[in-house]
Amino acid sequence: MSSRKALRRAAVVGLGSRARLFTQALAGPYADRFELAGFCDVNSHRVAVHNTWLAEAHPGRAPVPAYAAEDFDEMLRRESVDVVVVCSVDHTHDDYIVRALEAGCDVVTEKPMTTDADKARRVLDAQRRTGREVRVAFNYRYNPVHSAVRELLAEGAIGEVGSVHFEWLLDLRHGADYFRRWHREKANSGGLMVHKATHHFDLVNWWLGTRPETVYAQGGLFFYGAEAGRRRGLARAYERAHGSPAARQDPFAVHLADSPLLSALYLDAEAQDGYHRDQNVFAPGVTIEDDMAVLVRYATGASLTYHLTAYSPWEGYRVAFNGSAGRLELLVEESTWTRPRARGADAVPHGTEVEDTAGRTEILLRPFWEEPREITVRTGEGGHGGGDVRMLEDLFGDRLPDPLHRAADAADGARSLVTGLAANRSFETGLPVRTRDLLEL
Repeated sequence: MSSRKALRRAAVVGLGSRARLFTQALAGPYADRFELAGFCDVNSHRVAVHNTWLAEAHPGRAPVPAYAAEDFDEMLRRESVDVVVVCSVDHTHDDYIVRALEAGCDVVTEKPMTTDADKARRVLDAQRRTGREVRVAFNYRYNPVHSAVRELLAEGAIGEVGSVHFEWLLDLRHGADYFRRWHREKANSGGLMVHKATHHFDLVNWWLGTRPETVYAQGGLFFYGAEAGRRRGLARAYERAHGSPAARQDPFAVHLADSPLLSALYLDAEAQDGYHRDQNVFAPGVTIEDDMAVLVRYATGASLTYHLTAYSPWEGYRVAFNGSAGRLELLVEESTWTRPRARGADAVPHGTEVEDTAGRTEILLRPFWEEPREITVRTGEGGHGGGDVRMLEDLFGDRLPDPLHRAADAADGARSLVTGLAANRSFETGLPVRTRDLLEL
């Protein structure tokens, strides 16, 4: 009798560009543990693209069975799925997560776990009711630099943390991309406070080992959108870049036809769903903010001042922790400036490094009464400073004891989400918001 361990059967729902990280991992380094049993998407063309990529990387393998979005439950039954990876549009996450849990599957979901409090409660209730596992793909926890910060704080390098200052800057290439895609509508993404900042709020929760209690925030649409475009003379007379002469010299335009990846996933798929991945960032229809300031009080008494800017000349972030025994500072320059590019060169997928403008990473420990000293950390290979590779190993490889507790479950997903939801509520009301009034955590 064979001693080979049975493979777990995995399905992926939502076959956009981010799903490629998971499909390649499951079909590649983790193929001895998992079998790709199903692909599901609203657009059958994108499913075919992923199967083509897998065939090119693994000649001779059979195509992964393809299912339409409305046949998701049938896929789970017919393919005897054990694990579902959710990479669909943010506001649909909860639906797929809950249905998968109720079908007896475990779930890995891209961040954010979902986009509003009611949907988060649905996920939490389903997870408790079924006893199945939900893992949220917070890859930033696995970045070696962020892990080093966690270790320093946990060992008391600066004593008790009283406050955190956190600034995140998206440059004119990456930041603008959120205003070209479906993310530009808050109903789809929850805005950048949910879609993007959920990463950052999760890091603070994890670094400090606490949860948010009160949030006050201000935010608005300062740079992108139709009104700002007119005010600054940046408006262009086109709705989407493809086929538009007005977009040819626009540095904010993305030209899908010049990128094989974006062409395959989006331009060639438009006939089925009408989705335009290359919308004008200064056209009407933007309902998310691009400049946001947040003040948070945590259960430990620590406070956070956070700012997210989506139109910076450089990309990266600064974090500083003030403690009872000193200060810890983190600086990450992902790009030192945004290079103007010829037509088509902007059509690179999010996450692609621009090596000729890349900056530095620095951790500086400043104990009281001592000279500051730099903490050297070896950064990782691959996306997000090596975080993607390490996260995939934790999700799909050997689950080894982890003193840093980097694995994020549904409760962690909700705790990161509630800060962004409270910030959005504060934008609307101008008042502080108690997180427990949105979600009991």
